[in-house]
Amino acid sequence: MKPKLGIASDHGGFALKEFLRKSLEESFEVVDYGTKSEASVDYPTIIGDACRKVLAGEVPRLIALCGTGIGASIAANRIPGIRAALCHDEFTAEMSRRHNNANVIVLGGRVLGTDLALRIVQKWIDTDFEGGRHERRLGLVEEQKP
Repeated sequence: MKPKLGIASDHGGFALKEFLRKSLEESFEVVDYGTKSEASVDYPTIIGDACRKVLAGEVPRLIALCGTGIGASIAANRIPGIRAALCHDEFTAEMSRRHNNANVIVLGGRVLGTDLALRIVQKWIDTDFEGGRHERRLGLVEEQKP
């Protein structure tokens, strides 16, 4: 049985989402939360709904995309329990897992090429959380809730 991984995008991230979904399907059960075309949609709704699937335990982690990644990152991080990291390279993807235990990676569909995006996602998937002092720091972040 393949491990599950969620993916979601707005219209700006649709093309890269489709590439990543197809690339990852050999190793993962990729659950696609939309969007289903390049027709304009509201990223807060698509990304918010997909993040709630992570919190519900439907998928352990999510790849979220929009045109730049900025809107999807903002929308995801408004949801308590989501730790979304906007990543542009393999190092930030690695550190988002190692130090921040990011359960959502966010990518910009209009700013990343397909090969780099796939390498970023693979690094994120392959990296474990270190815990230790980082666990304490994540606790401090959780205390910042309004």
